[in-house]
Amino acid sequence: MTEHPTSHEGRQPLAARPQERTRPRQEAPGAADDAAVAAPPHGRPHPGAPVPAQHGPVDPADGAAGADGVNGTDGVDRAAGADGDAAGVPGAADAANAALGASHESLARGAARTAAGACDGEAPARPRTAAEAERPGSAAHVPSQAGARAADGPAAGGPDTGAPEAGALGGGLPEAGAPEAGAPAPGAAAGGLPAQGAQGAQGASGAARREGERLRFVGAATRRIARGIDLDEIVLGLCRATVPTFADAILVYLRDPLPVGDERPVDPFVLRLRRADRLRLTEDGPGDLGLLPAGAAVAPDVEQSPAAELCEVRSGGHLAEVLRGVRPVSGDSEAARAALHELLGEGSVVPSGERAVLAPLRGRRRVIGAAVFLRRPERAPFEPNDLLVAAQLATHTALGIDKAVLYGREAYIADELQRTMLPENLPQPTGVRLASRYLPAAETARVGGDWYDAIPLPGSRVALVVGDVMGHSMTSAAIMGQLRTTAQTLAGLDLPPQEVLHHLDEQAQRLGENRMATCLYAVYDPVAHRITIANAGHPPPILLHLGGRAEVLRVPSGAPIGVGGVDFEAVELDAPAGATLLLYTDGLVESRLRDVWTGIEQLRERLAATAQLTGPDHPPPLEALCDDVLDVLGPGDRDDDIALLAARFDGITPSDVAYWFLEPEDAAPGRARRLARRALARWGLEDLGDAVELLVSEVVTNAVRYASRPVTLRLLRTEVLRCEVGDDSPQLPRQRRARDTDEGGRGLFLVNRLARRWGATRLSTGKVVWFELPTRL
Repeated sequence: MTEHPTSHEGRQPLAARPQERTRPRQEAPGAADDAAVAAPPHGRPHPGAPVPAQHGPVDPADGAAGADGVNGTDGVDRAAGADGDAAGVPGAADAANAALGASHESLARGAARTAAGACDGEAPARPRTAAEAERPGSAAHVPSQAGARAADGPAAGGPDTGAPEAGALGGGLPEAGAPEAGAPAPGAAAGGLPAQGAQGAQGASGAARREGERLRFVGAATRRIARGIDLDEIVLGLCRATVPTFADAILVYLRDPLPVGDERPVDPFVLRLRRADRLRLTEDGPGDLGLLPAGAAVAPDVEQSPAAELCEVRSGGHLAEVLRGVRPVSGDSEAARAALHELLGEGSVVPSGERAVLAPLRGRRRVIGAAVFLRRPERAPFEPNDLLVAAQLATHTALGIDKAVLYGREAYIADELQRTMLPENLPQPTGVRLASRYLPAAETARVGGDWYDAIPLPGSRVALVVGDVMGHSMTSAAIMGQLRTTAQTLAGLDLPPQEVLHHLDEQAQRLGENRMATCLYAVYDPVAHRITIANAGHPPPILLHLGGRAEVLRVPSGAPIGVGGVDFEAVELDAPAGATLLLYTDGLVESRLRDVWTGIEQLRERLAATAQLTGPDHPPPLEALCDDVLDVLGPGDRDDDIALLAARFDGITPSDVAYWFLEPEDAAPGRARRLARRALARWGLEDLGDAVELLVSEVVTNAVRYASRPVTLRLLRTEVLRCEVGDDSPQLPRQRRARDTDEGGRGLFLVNRLARRWGATRLSTGKVVWFELPTRL
């Protein structure tokens, strides 16, 4: 009789066991169910649980087989116990062996399915039978446990160790511990486990390991993509995460232009090559893909790539259909190859077979681009599970790009708002030089409530303003813009500094509750060499004298703007020529590491030290002084916006000023011409005599016509010759085109044609009309 080997090495054939023929099985009905209930999860028996009876001598291979989760004897015993005693029925051995082979095939298939389900984070779909549950070390449990451990490992919350090495995902390299081709599987010796069952269990273990590596790779890659904030960082994260672990080269195409928010893009749209990354190949390395130049850098420029830089996606084309389908496609289909040729250009070489994957990038509402993953011929092609990986990476990348575009638009709007609220260029009034700096609290949020301004005033004066609105938001920037506009309007009325702060306080209360701000308003008169300052809760200014002495000006601090019901006080101080006044916000002197007064003292010492470097007779350069002041802040010692305004007082010497009072009578224009001619002769500007006499006569005539008090006439000689005529009438003159029959109305027309600049400013006591002429014609 032919012997049928069992699954245990060294076991006797069924016919050679007489004790089993004479003694029937004594298993009680339902014993298998009891054993299944008593077995805890993962196939480990509870202490004290009944152990199924073993028939025959215990072989060491039995323990090994049980530890591996495969026990062929149980299958034979179940097949024999179905009809009583297997030895007492002719052909029972053949039936048992047939059942054994079928059992091993079923175990192998179930292990592979369970391993795939565990790696995907899903439970097995097929319920276990009582016979499978009876075996504590069943092979169906082992791949599931391995997959579950892989799913719960680093990809599920462990440390970010980066993507696996090259070749770990479908790289065509043999897995660690896998047998070579043609070699017997471990444990498949004669009389042991059949080779088919061992190879199936080992293949299921390898599949579980590969799925675990895929999960770890996807976790590391998505974390790297999510770290990006702007568009370039996100695209770079995708490229660096996939090359060379997942692909040998990648091409990323994005819409041009990218739609923002709910914008409806035009159709057809254009895809532009945003980035192309590939492996660095050595001179003796394998062949190239044909898309990127051999020996190129890891991230070559787009211009160096033979792939098309622009691609128009035509409606109804192969590329449009693939992008509409959203899911990644492999390059083995005709539609995918046609779409790749349309995207990359007709002159490009697309790898054949499953070595190219085209993954659409879909944002929240529409497709915003596409990514192409490529592999070299010597590497294993993409597998069906790799399409799921590509879909996951494309989804994370597209959503990140969508958010980056929205964030970029918001940052652009905030930056434009802040920039337009601040003066684009500072004026250059007579007798003073100005310089400014503005630093936001963070480069990613260039909005805040700090502002500065310089406003020319009548009489060659200039108003210097620095303010700080509470908060760092779009609301703070909007309030700052309203307060700055209000300050400019009040300065145009030539109100005293304390009155300007009072009206700003009222305006802040009208804007709403808790609209707090600090402000410092100063008016510099270059003729009188005096400065008038009013403060509303702002840090005091610092005056740097010509000799190098720096002092903190004692100005009443007052209450912040927005408190209401508080009077502001102004002080008038000397402003000698060559001195520098520094106005700033608290972000320059206050931080978490020091209080405001400590910072003010450090700033004063820094200004004095800088002035001593240039000597007692020369003030430091204004622009360099501003840069040096900002160096007071140490690394990481700034958590607020900084607005800085520096004014160098040059002044106007008394010898360059001529001032008269004229009675409002008919002889006033003639007298004004004679006084102007004498002043020009004293200054050596006789060449300007005819033009100055004509313009002075026209302006004084207009003032005398409406004035009821004496008219003022002042000439200032600086880089230009400036003439100012003031009267007590608040009505501003307006230029108009006179008709041929009109006897008047041509005075301002002559002023506009002959003067380099002219203007009229309303004062609290009247108005001033002025014009300027170059000192050299």
